[in-house]
Amino acid sequence: MIEVKNVVKSFDGFRALDDLSLTVPDGAVYGLVGPNGAGKSTIIRHLAGIYRQDSGEVLIGGEPVYENPAVKERIAYIPDDIFYYTQATIRDMMKFYRDLYPRFDTACFERLGGAFALDAKRPVRKLSKGQQKQAAFWLALSMRPEIVILDEPVDGLDPVMRRQVWSLLLEDVAERGTTVLVSSHNLRELEDVCDHVGIMNRGRMLLERSLSELQDNIVKIQLAFAGETELPEDLQILHRSETGRLQQLILRGKPDELQAKLTACRPLFLDVLPLTLEEIFIYELGGAEHEVKDIVL
Repeated sequence: MIEVKNVVKSFDGFRALDDLSLTVPDGAVYGLVGPNGAGKSTIIRHLAGIYRQDSGEVLIGGEPVYENPAVKERIAYIPDDIFYYTQATIRDMMKFYRDLYPRFDTACFERLGGAFALDAKRPVRKLSKGQQKQAAFWLALSMRPEIVILDEPVDGLDPVMRRQVWSLLLEDVAERGTTVLVSSHNLRELEDVCDHVGIMNRGRMLLERSLSELQDNIVKIQLAFAGETELPEDLQILHRSETGRLQQLILRGKPDELQAKLTACRPLFLDVLPLTLEEIFIYELGGAEHEVKDIVL
């Protein structure tokens, strides 16, 4: 289990993480989302053991991560910007990883070669960004990690390779119980692969829940009335818009309960619609404040 407890981290007086806590259950695929500058990459670097927190705890399996080789050897970390030694080939990096990580599986590395259309003898610096990402996944999966930490992991990959990478990762989760924490701005993609979600903003955790629970507690309802009708006062309205008689409400609560409450107002039309993770993200962050603004140029 990954546990972050009340972590604070400041850079030159700027508090990048502000009493942040999060929990990733064993075997979960956890999507960490938030606007630019929310602190996602900062906490990921703490989990990878790169940064040391000013206060609080960063634990994996109950043990601190920073300067703890026994914990780090269980972690595969793929950052947004990949680093390799200048003259190294993929096979050179394989030998480097094999010496560094006791669980590295050379046979697995050879098998995975068929999933990635890469020449293992070619210097990594001569590969495109997308090919370097493929090489990173090839090496990371061969490590047989217990924890995989990903920061914008499929940026630069074509659609076919994105599907290939996610297929391999989810297969590892299913077969070996691997825990995956992934930060990405591609919320549509996260919605397909994640079972838990944490939403960060300004260095804090706004909420973290299972994806199914999150989708069951916020709902979009479209309805229309014959005339002026007062809505129940106890509705938790996150957003409201009107086009003629048609109203669209984003509400917090259980879909069945909200539908029953609004049906009692005798609307001419009422429809309950599921929200995407992207819509949940926008409205949990504050609705109109984070919507796209119309600006005259």
